[in-house]
Amino acid sequence: MKYLIKRYLAVIYELLLMLALTLALTAAYVLLVGDASHGWKRLGLQGLLWLVMGAYFVRCWVGSGQTLASQTWKFKVVSADGRLLDLPHAVMRYVLAGVLLLPAGLTLWWALLDREQQFLHDRLLGSRIIVMPPA
Repeated sequence: MKYLIKRYLAVIYELLLMLALTLALTAAYVLLVGDASHGWKRLGLQGLLWLVMGAYFVRCWVGSGQTLASQTWKFKVVSADGRLLDLPHAVMRYVLAGVLLLPAGLTLWWALLDREQQFLHDRLLGSRIIVMPPA
């Protein structure tokens, strides 16, 4: 259970990082295009945020297997054979995690029931989050 608590704390840390990124990008977007509270400007902002967050996560998973939050909490995302994710797998992980978060955080709740405490998107894709050995 301690492992799962640390994973959820890493998720909260990741959410705080994404909140900061969202605020900065939204401010820049509104300065450039004006009010983005409706219409194509709102859709454009949402698309930009989704793509930039995706680029961050995918780059981290492909490059080192670790985001800033997972570096702090000593976690790493790997494929079923223990290697770093390739680009298509990392993109699919981002998309599937996003889709499975929409129904009330389903992928996060799944880890409470999973025998290895993996998130649902990792279980479906064959990826896994491992604990890094102490340095």
